[in-house]
Amino acid sequence: MDLPTSIQSSRKPPLAILGALCLFLSTIEYLIPKPLPFIRIGLANIPIMLAIDLFSFKSYILLVILKVVGQAIITGSLFSYVFLFSLGGTFASALGMYVLRKAIGKQNISFIGIGIIGALLSNSQQILLAWIFIFGPSAQFIAPPMLLLGLVTGLLLGIFCESFAEQSQWYQHELEVLHRAGS
Repeated sequence: MDLPTSIQSSRKPPLAILGALCLFLSTIEYLIPKPLPFIRIGLANIPIMLAIDLFSFKSYILLVILKVVGQAIITGSLFSYVFLFSLGGTFASALGMYVLRKAIGKQNISFIGIGIIGALLSNSQQILLAWIFIFGPSAQFIAPPMLLLGLVTGLLLGIFCESFAEQSQWYQHELEVLHRAGS
């Protein structure tokens, strides 16, 4: 039996699905060797980026919290400095991407731009935390390779999200449901 149209159009976007995808991608990324503990490709940011256009700010922040805490539980870093780096980097990135996409509009900035900005904000925050808590002024030496890696991974994740958003029937359906609910 189908739900009445008024109920279908008022349903919430699938927070649980994107949250589970964050945790799955975190697990996959955890298996990839890293040169430093706090350097990541950022695969778990794909659902975060896609959620910008699907969720209210409150739901978006809930997804970000789920990603950070879930990732820390998966990696066993919940009570370590790595969690602090992940928390700081993820929140700087998520807030920057959300605010930028909403302020400029999705027609004026693609997921590629959002991905690059998010990665650079995350890495900048992590460099700042490394400066304060671990390396002191020596953190300036890890800044160039981290920012370069962030630029590359942000670009690649942005390209993936842009392609996914254009080709995914599920994603297009969710956007249409939100558009109808807002009309």
